[in-house]
Amino acid sequence: MTRRRRTLRARLALLYGGLFLASGVAVVAFVDALLLGLRGSKTTVAVPVGAATPTLPPGAGFSSHPHGVGVGVLVGLSLATLPFLIAGSLWLGWWMAGRVLRPLWTIVATANDISARNLHERLALEGPYDEFRQLGETLDDLFARLEASFELQRHFVANASHELRTPLTAERTLLQVALADPAATAEGLRSTCEELLALSRQQERLIESLLTLASSEQEVDRWDTFDLATVAEVVISGRQQEADRRHITLETRLAPTPAAGDRGLVEILVANLVDNAIRHNVDGGWVEVATAAAAGRVTLRVVNTGAAIPVGEVTRLFQPFQRLGPARTAAADGHGLGLAIVSAIAAANRATVSGSPRPGGGLAIEVSLLGAAAPPASRAVEASAT
Repeated sequence: MTRRRRTLRARLALLYGGLFLASGVAVVAFVDALLLGLRGSKTTVAVPVGAATPTLPPGAGFSSHPHGVGVGVLVGLSLATLPFLIAGSLWLGWWMAGRVLRPLWTIVATANDISARNLHERLALEGPYDEFRQLGETLDDLFARLEASFELQRHFVANASHELRTPLTAERTLLQVALADPAATAEGLRSTCEELLALSRQQERLIESLLTLASSEQEVDRWDTFDLATVAEVVISGRQQEADRRHITLETRLAPTPAAGDRGLVEILVANLVDNAIRHNVDGGWVEVATAAAAGRVTLRVVNTGAAIPVGEVTRLFQPFQRLGPARTAAADGHGLGLAIVSAIAAANRATVSGSPRPGGGLAIEVSLLGAAAPPASRAVEASAT
């Protein structure tokens, strides 16, 4: 890095020094040419008619004064100053290049010091708002996003490790108790095996959710056209039995809504919203699923009854492994990944998702996707707007 930095400074020094030298040589050459031209020219004196012709002293006009300097001496002195002009131009160019590159050196040194462990540091360049300061602010924003990403990753890994370790600990405890019991019966061992199978299914669902979350974070590269109402109808029909078991009423208001995106991911999005609305509901409650189309976008709205949720806690529910209180953690098959998967799929499909608590308890979530009539160019514009 030092070698490259000095090379860039040397190139700038040569550029600046060359410009200074060219300007100085041009000035000297112009003055010398002017003096030489004057020495070789003839002097013409206008004499009135009838007047006597004046006589000029020898060498009049050049070096007639005893302390005067001849043209040749002036030209020689100007040529003698050229080496000093070259050296001064190179030194001035080197100094100016250092002044110009000083903010860049600060940026490079600070960026080299910043790593995954100290992403909280910032360049914080001062001075006039020029290209270097704009570059520094851009890098500061990049470091802030990286810090948030690393922090989220560490938090996610810690939570995932905890969620995976809990069923493993329970399985080990069940096996140890069964092996330590000398009077264990076949019925008791069968009950232990059933509990182990339940824990294994729980781990399987957790791993599938983690894989779905990881695959959903990649942006969609192939856009399908489908009816969002049809997708929602298929998902709801598959959850009707679970809703009937808990005496939960499923209400639908599904209008034809041609949408654009990855149909498979959108189906997972709808399934997670409906599952979340049923799982975190109260017995005898209700879930309403509605679709609508307006202004080139389609909207899916899922509203459910349930426990009261503080307004400030809704955003946290869209982060991985985030659950609120025992009312939302009582379900054995919940890991706090449902809404996180919804958020990831929405971002991959250039959609927006928002949630708000119901006054009487429960949650209302709205997802806005691109309409099927939107051309690819307008999709890019809408993605940048969101």
